[in-house]
Amino acid sequence: MDDQVSLATRAAWLSYVRRLTQGEIADRLGVSRVKVHRLISLAEELGLVSVHIAGRPAECLKLEDGLIDRYSLGFCRVVPAIDEEDQPFEALGAEGAAYLSRYLETAGDKVIGVSHGRTLAALVNRLPRVAAPETKFVSLMGSLTRKSAANPFDVVQRLADKTGGEGYFMPVPMAADSLGDKAVMLSQKSVQAVLALAHRATLCLVGIGELGPQAHMLQTGVLTREEYDDLRAKGAVGDLVAQFLDAEGRHVASEVNDRALSVGLDDLKGRRVVAIAGGAIKADAITAALMSGMVTDLIIDESAAVAMAARRGARPPPRRQGLRETS
Repeated sequence: MDDQVSLATRAAWLSYVRRLTQGEIADRLGVSRVKVHRLISLAEELGLVSVHIAGRPAECLKLEDGLIDRYSLGFCRVVPAIDEEDQPFEALGAEGAAYLSRYLETAGDKVIGVSHGRTLAALVNRLPRVAAPETKFVSLMGSLTRKSAANPFDVVQRLADKTGGEGYFMPVPMAADSLGDKAVMLSQKSVQAVLALAHRATLCLVGIGELGPQAHMLQTGVLTREEYDDLRAKGAVGDLVAQFLDAEGRHVASEVNDRALSVGLDDLKGRRVVAIAGGAIKADAITAALMSGMVTDLIIDESAAVAMAARRGARPPPRRQGLRETS
């Protein structure tokens, strides 16, 4: 641990454990108040600070019970709404980090599949350093076309860095330009090896994309305007591991889906799949993902849960019974 990190740890300890003011900490450490603020921020960024609040609002508990019952979920957490924004990445990231930390503390080798999304990027930001050197993190899909913290390559690498585990990337774009190009890419041994590892995943961390006017895939150039319009015309409301679904959770017949370079929806069957997403704008996409029957565990925010509760529609097909054994 270098001197700066050690000092940041001491400043954070004095702040959170001893409850000293920044002025008192500055006097103790012989630095300025501005320096203390920066040190505490550094400790938070490095995952040296973990805040746990026991208890949740009754409204969130009621929403959780409703979602578990309606979609046969094994686990559901609804985080309180944040007034400032409709997309509470930080709150969702903190809850997702707590979920992953608990999972990593269990014994045994692990293979964890990771998709993409800003919420998963926030999860990594909030994940404390956890010693899990035997864990393998593997991309469930190709990368985005632009540099982004939500890129699965980046998320996987940062997870590996924080845990001491190993990261495995799918060295292809999220979608091929043609079916012929896809066949060539899938024939590569490096791609086949990553897909084989992804099929061994015991836990899959997935985001859920929506297809509104400000869809992330449209903004980042993953989808062209023509592709976006075609998907919308065919009833697509969102995606799960780069596979687009309609409002009832059915796979949309589209060349965009056919050209995707990712694990298939069927590959998620029988596994523990935790979806992390939020914002009322994603209510339809989250509902579609749940109705697909592929999601076992869910972490969302209150605004999304309220919007989903206000909707009416068909129940999803029964979720598969039990989790498949992986090797």
